[in-house]
Amino acid sequence: MEILQIEGLVGLLVRFALLVVAIFAFVTSLMHPAEEYVAAGKWTKQGWTIVLGLGVLFSFIGILPFFISLAFVIAAFVFLADVRPALRGLRRR
Repeated sequence: MEILQIEGLVGLLVRFALLVVAIFAFVTSLMHPAEEYVAAGKWTKQGWTIVLGLGVLFSFIGILPFFISLAFVIAAFVFLADVRPALRGLRRR
């Protein structure tokens, strides 16, 4: 395989992995009731689901410039690193 083919394959695998992360964050955002977001002191459920849903849609279509796609990926990671643990912590109490 040529170097360009390997780079293309790696890029495709990275895009796929980021799409999976975005889908996981979106589905997780749908599983918690809106009241838990308020109780955890986080942004609203509607806000998170819209941003994460748009991230999934645009990542799947792949039409956005890199820096905008990166913003949606960062939003998914923020949700998974900050919001999801706060929401899960409410269920343990």
